[in-house]
Amino acid sequence: MALLASIGHCVRLARAGYVLAREGVFARVEVADVPPAARLPLALAKLIARRGTHAAASRLATAIARLGPSYVKLGQFLATRPDIVGPAVVAELELLQDRMAPFPRAVAVEVIEAAFGRKLADVFAFLGEPVAAASIAQVHKARVRDSAGERDVAVKVLRPGIERRFRRDLSDMYFAARWAERLAQDARRLKPVEVVDTLARTVKIEMDFRLEAAAASEFAENTGEDSDFRVPQIDWEHVTKDVLTLEWVDGVALSDLDALRSAGYDLPALARKVIQSFLRHALRDGFFHADMHQG
Repeated sequence: MALLASIGHCVRLARAGYVLAREGVFARVEVADVPPAARLPLALAKLIARRGTHAAASRLATAIARLGPSYVKLGQFLATRPDIVGPAVVAELELLQDRMAPFPRAVAVEVIEAAFGRKLADVFAFLGEPVAAASIAQVHKARVRDSAGERDVAVKVLRPGIERRFRRDLSDMYFAARWAERLAQDARRLKPVEVVDTLARTVKIEMDFRLEAAAASEFAENTGEDSDFRVPQIDWEHVTKDVLTLEWVDGVALSDLDALRSAGYDLPALARKVIQSFLRHALRDGFFHADMHQG
């Protein structure tokens, strides 16, 4: 059984290596700079690389995106660790966006109905097509009906099968990390097994939306008196492990400077508010958003 598992790890990791090679990730690695045992595989990897498909700086991000959500999460984590991968690799990984193809609305309906044990019409008055999709979940605009009437909400739905996919990919990463620590002294210094441990813990938390809802509620309580900061309200009647529902809020991405200017925002003042808000959360509350990206 262990032998079969090892073969499975090797096959899947070989596929990952092929994708990286095909996208030209190894193009800038010099054969003379790697151990003798790795020189032939590196030379072969250079031979199968695509020519001129992507800019050099985006090759790593493109390859990781092709490998799927587990590798996207790993890439995003490593982008925060220049001490492990170096500043040049971090610059490439920062191009990695957590955006995946959405799954069909009909599949989201199945997830919602299974999560609540009721038909969709008994949970939401309306559920639209996905408006955003990432590695772990996607978001739909929906509407709920209660005694106060109808209101718009954002519904975050866990990708079906994602837990099984992450378990398999994390198992492959553990396999590769353990062998790297056994075979290479430099790898032991970087502690790849601990890196995968951290990723596994993070993903486990992110895939239980009840924990995210609880964190958002605590965040809202901490910042209730802050006039320039607001947390969307959690709709606890529509929260399960696989479904998160919260107030729908329209906004402008911080990366869209033209739209911000058109909306009348003073960009330097807005930047100061973002920094001041983060410092209040971190220093005053000891509880802050640790995945702040424009969106």
